[in-house]
Amino acid sequence: GVPAGQAGPRLIAFTALLMAYFRQSKRRTAKFLETILGQPASAAWTVKLQNRATDALRPAYDELAQSLPQQSHLGADETPTKEATSKSWLWTFVASSFTVFAIRPTRAATVLTELLSGFKGVVGCDRAKMYWQCGRLQWCWAHLQRDFQALIDSDDGQVKRLGRDLMRPTGELFRQWSRCRDGTITRAGMKRLLRPIRTEIEALLLRGVYSGNARLVGMCEELYNHRDWLWTFLDQEGVEPTNNVSERALRHAVIWRKLSFGTQSAKGSRFVETMLSVIETCRQQDRNVFAFVTQAVQAHFAHQPTPSLLCGA
Repeated sequence: GVPAGQAGPRLIAFTALLMAYFRQSKRRTAKFLETILGQPASAAWTVKLQNRATDALRPAYDELAQSLPQQSHLGADETPTKEATSKSWLWTFVASSFTVFAIRPTRAATVLTELLSGFKGVVGCDRAKMYWQCGRLQWCWAHLQRDFQALIDSDDGQVKRLGRDLMRPTGELFRQWSRCRDGTITRAGMKRLLRPIRTEIEALLLRGVYSGNARLVGMCEELYNHRDWLWTFLDQEGVEPTNNVSERALRHAVIWRKLSFGTQSAKGSRFVETMLSVIETCRQQDRNVFAFVTQAVQAHFAHQPTPSLLCGA
């Protein structure tokens, strides 16, 4: 259990969190350790510590990733990033009690094949076509609301009119969903109240399909042909009409990316996806992330099993 070097489990965990949680650069992290803790440090040494943290936490990360296909519903999203000079994508998958981030060199559906093989649940997402292979989807109404606002902002009167007509029932959808979420009405009551709203929206989409307006036909045809994906949340417990849970999970990662401009190596990408997954999962479970990372590093040094982040494990 004695570490090979001058850094023990708490210092390794603290250094990793300075870089991943508190978004400090390698140089600033080293300067913090020297100035505040009196610990001689260099940027290169912080890289060594981050690699040790990755090695200690990776079994817990792999366990989460392997559990994704067994979930009943997931929120999914992705954002561009960089690995060295190459463009990459940071994917996020949010389950009810944990989150998995993954950095991959592509935005293609092959990533979903890799991580969600055998998945039978519902994926909440935007309308990006790589998600279509997942089977049952819930398209995000917050994205749709922005699309309808774009129609309202158009200079074309026909487009503007349909946008306004679609926005009115969309606002009522969100109002009834909020009432159900806060317990004012039951799910059965929400479904009853949204039945005429669903009929109205689908009729408006059909109007757009036959409008002859190139600005409307493509979007409305896609929505109408896959209209079942607009209403999955009505039948599937736990599924929300928006993908906000994934976008909230990505927020910390996006801020980190803007400050760091991505990673410089594959090892750096593994550190980022591992730490972001641990940080967000601990937040979901109301766990102390410093305590968990320290415990994982201690177990790694002692050649003991890595603590689990799966609820009930």
